[in-house]
Amino acid sequence: MCVYFYGQMQVIEHPVERLHTALRSTRKDLIETYQQFSRAEKTLLEEGLLPGNSLFNPITIHSNSDWIPAHPEDPQDFQSFYINPYRRSPSSGHNTIYIQTIGSFGEGAVVAVQYVEWLKDYCQAFYYGLVVKLLPPVTVASTACSFRINDNTHNLQLHAGELLNFLKKKKPRDAFCIVGITMIDLYPRESWNFVFGQASLTDGMGVFSFARYDDNFYQRSYAGRLKKNIKLKQGDYSVFENYYTPPITSTLLLRSCKTLTHEIGHIFGVKHCQWLNCVMQGSNHLEESDRRALDLCPICLRKLQSAIGFKIADRYKALLHWIEDGAASSGQNSKPTQAFQEYKHWLYKCLRILEGEKS
Repeated sequence: MCVYFYGQMQVIEHPVERLHTALRSTRKDLIETYQQFSRAEKTLLEEGLLPGNSLFNPITIHSNSDWIPAHPEDPQDFQSFYINPYRRSPSSGHNTIYIQTIGSFGEGAVVAVQYVEWLKDYCQAFYYGLVVKLLPPVTVASTACSFRINDNTHNLQLHAGELLNFLKKKKPRDAFCIVGITMIDLYPRESWNFVFGQASLTDGMGVFSFARYDDNFYQRSYAGRLKKNIKLKQGDYSVFENYYTPPITSTLLLRSCKTLTHEIGHIFGVKHCQWLNCVMQGSNHLEESDRRALDLCPICLRKLQSAIGFKIADRYKALLHWIEDGAASSGQNSKPTQAFQEYKHWLYKCLRILEGEKS
């Protein structure tokens, strides 16, 4: 691994030979499995490892608070992923991803329903070949979880571990996994300030909050801040009635799609990516999360493909269709995909390679 410095920024670049080994493996059976990709698919995967390619960029580190310097860990190549005993793959009886919304979403019932449908459809395109279903929404009160006011940001928070216990009881029998999503902030234990999400990989479930993806969350004027003299009583969930949820913007939708697909990736057994800029990179803060790509690098893409079995072009076309479908319609019901335009052009580039039109 080579680390280059550009001012305060570090660029991590791995030797091409090491990237090729991470993608293809050293085991004969896994190399043979790799040969089952089409010529065009192998062109996309292998050219994406070359320095200076236009599709997959190296990882950049902007400060010591970024994920990689703060959480040193060995990178996971395809072979390490494949032999991991905790790796999970869908089966014919367990091939559905369930999404459970907790609390209110967006301004108004119509907006909330649309937003969650957009998330579901994006997730189904990203995990192409699996079924994604929405469970009926639940109130915070129905989870019976503990809650508190954050001492620093003065916003409401839900106990993530207790939400996981609730989801475990709700998990359908045909579920590959169940994920809870909420617009309310989370905390894992009293000593922690907050957590973006928490998961149990062995149980195939996770819960994630999009509250801190609002651009105004850290402002003193944030509408979700409560008055300091409010006293909470455990079991009295009336404080969540009409509690503030951020407006649904294109940026919030993009961040939500990115987080949801990243966290479900962990349930498959995909660890944080340290090879190239990838949606599976870890992030310690919002600015770092925004730098992550929306899609998978070639190495992580092979991991997911081995678990589900899709054709790469079919998956990219489904994602492209999600961006373009409904975006052109006018009015309040149009899908806010302005923040996805760079991703759309990236998908077109990939498809040109997969369809034999290099450019």
